[in-house]
Amino acid sequence: MKLGIFDMIGLAGTLIFAIPLANFGIWQLLDGRVLFGAALIVVAIAMVVIPQYFLDPTRIAGQLVTGLLPGRSGTDESPSDGSTREE
Repeated sequence: MKLGIFDMIGLAGTLIFAIPLANFGIWQLLDGRVLFGAALIVVAIAMVVIPQYFLDPTRIAGQLVTGLLPGRSGTDESPSDGSTREE
């Protein structure tokens, strides 16, 4: 996965919030609040993973464009040169 400069800035911004959240989750785990600590760690991981792997703007734009364009199926019965087929 290649990251451009704006992707790196966005990742750094996300990590600014995700790292303290994960750190607090670890402290909660060590304090005995297992469910709350594990939930915080899952949220911190999701903050980093979801934008990087699922919200890729180029993939979303590509799927949007291919969804809007009419599909070409290979079942067209008429020839492309305009002549008629006789069997």
